[in-house]
Amino acid sequence: MITLSHDLRIWLCAGHTDMRKGFDGLTALVQHVLNKDPFAGQVFVFRGRRGDRVKLLWWDGQGLCMYYKRLEQGKFVWPASQSGAVHLTHAQLSLLLEGVDWRPPAHRYVPKNAG
Repeated sequence: MITLSHDLRIWLCAGHTDMRKGFDGLTALVQHVLNKDPFAGQVFVFRGRRGDRVKLLWWDGQGLCMYYKRLEQGKFVWPASQSGAVHLTHAQLSLLLEGVDWRPPAHRYVPKNAG
């Protein structure tokens, strides 16, 4: 069973990633594109071009771990940005991996004056 500590940070890597990349290729992306330390115990989430596959990469203190998931229907919800990283909560990561829209709902219009 995979368990992630509640105090670690989860980063969704915007844009798409070549899903042929393994440990070394994804680690290089984390270091050189995101400017983050892949060995700091954080989780990095990558999505393929078609949108139906994700890989998670994290350092568990002993070695690199990778989780790979392919949806049979639909696509993973991803930010429109093509670069950078978005911080996710554990709950948002759970929703993402279930194929559910994890993004906060858009703010609705609130009138300024009554009447």
